[in-house]
Amino acid sequence: MVKNRGGKVYLVGAGPGDPGLLTLRGRELLSRADVVIYDRLASPRIMEFVNPEAERIYVGKRIGRHVANQQEINDLIVKKAKEGKQVVRLKGGDPFIFGRGGEEAQILAGHGLPFEIVPGVTSAIAVPAYAGIPLTHRSFTASVAFITGHRRFDSSEAPVDWEGLAKGVGTLVFLMGMSNLRNIAENLMRFGRNPDTPVAVIRWGTTPLQESITGNLSNIADRVKENNFKPPAIIVVGDVCSVREDINWFEKQPLLGKKVLVTRTRQQASSLVRLLERKGAGCIECPTIEVRMVEDLSILDEAIGRMQEFDWIIFSSTNAVKFFFARIDQLGKDIRALGNTKLAAVGASTADFIRRLHLKVDAVPEDFRAEGLLDLFGQQDVKGKKVLIPRAVVAREVLPKGLSAMGMDVTVAPLYETIPPEIAPQTLELLEEEEIDVVTFTSSSTVKNFFKTVPENVVNRITTVSRIACIGPVTARTARNMGLEVHIMPEKSTVPALVDAIENSFHSSSSTGKR
Repeated sequence: MVKNRGGKVYLVGAGPGDPGLLTLRGRELLSRADVVIYDRLASPRIMEFVNPEAERIYVGKRIGRHVANQQEINDLIVKKAKEGKQVVRLKGGDPFIFGRGGEEAQILAGHGLPFEIVPGVTSAIAVPAYAGIPLTHRSFTASVAFITGHRRFDSSEAPVDWEGLAKGVGTLVFLMGMSNLRNIAENLMRFGRNPDTPVAVIRWGTTPLQESITGNLSNIADRVKENNFKPPAIIVVGDVCSVREDINWFEKQPLLGKKVLVTRTRQQASSLVRLLERKGAGCIECPTIEVRMVEDLSILDEAIGRMQEFDWIIFSSTNAVKFFFARIDQLGKDIRALGNTKLAAVGASTADFIRRLHLKVDAVPEDFRAEGLLDLFGQQDVKGKKVLIPRAVVAREVLPKGLSAMGMDVTVAPLYETIPPEIAPQTLELLEEEEIDVVTFTSSSTVKNFFKTVPENVVNRITTVSRIACIGPVTARTARNMGLEVHIMPEKSTVPALVDAIENSFHSSSSTGKR
């Protein structure tokens, strides 16, 4: 973000949980921020939109466990703004709906610091919508009220007008009220609300963990207790809850409630995450590899200089394609440097990536492994043909050895390397606390670096109870060599096939005893 003479603070609402509900303005500010001070968010994926160079400061608060208290947070915001930074204070939901955003804005105003309020989609509206409950409906009510339930109603705080709520408002939405649910229901009935009034309690709304319980004022507290229904949850009181039976759309997805750990690189995880989320799964992204171009590119540069001598270039990953053409660009060349050289790809995703560059892929094996490509070349007369393989520093030798055995002149050019990245604090916290249903691995590197980047006790806890899903036999073999039991592997080594296999594993009578 371009620096101003002085700093500025943006109080940004992150929305209720679904990262797709973050506003365009919020996303823009995150991408240009110098500092992001963020709460414990329902979806850590929102942090993917943050400027990679920004300072990230986690100040998440939960009952009984605060990284920082409110005064410390206020002081931190002021300090960073006075340093001339562009600060995004990222808060769940909407900053002005029970989010203490008003208090933080007053602090900034008191210090004479410029600020901007960026509203977020509040859970008070979004969660009922995801549960199929319209807060207003011409057949039922034209009024709605939002009430905080996170306090003692006999305290010295602003009193609750129970009679006004019970008799004068059609739909009531209580936030943070689970611990007071019985008191809420009793007070509404005591002040005149019909005990048969429908009530819905929705926990983890707008996320893949969403689930709901319905009842009425007279029995909802008992129903919640019987089902061990825990916060965070929204309580909706009113006749509009009856519409849910007709328009409950979100909770019918096939993988709803399943948590999937995705271990691909940040750049590559999006396609897998997107497909899983379309089926309702909750994804925790824990990139176990970071990919970067190697410093010594002498072999590749020499090969590019005589590119037209090569009959084939073989790409075994999308990373190889990306970095190869990035290097061609850095050298001041373009695709004309390829001449009549043919292109081969190991895998459908790699082939698709090449095609998006408007280049023809001349060979793609049906078996998306090096062995498949060897079978394909074995059906041709390739003796004496020259082949270039730009690839990772650490890779299997099956392909170059096999091609050499066929009489091909093979040049292997180290192009990129994979390194274990640091895990974000909130991601590590989720891994330590959450029950993971499936762990996905899409390459041998993701398996190996999973053991390097994640603490041993967390690895043991996750892999003991989770299903292990590998994209193909090579990755599965690495997982087994690391002591893991592989439960899911698609017939085709593609991301869509992996997602389908995960879905089938939860609906197949032959699935394992894992959750």
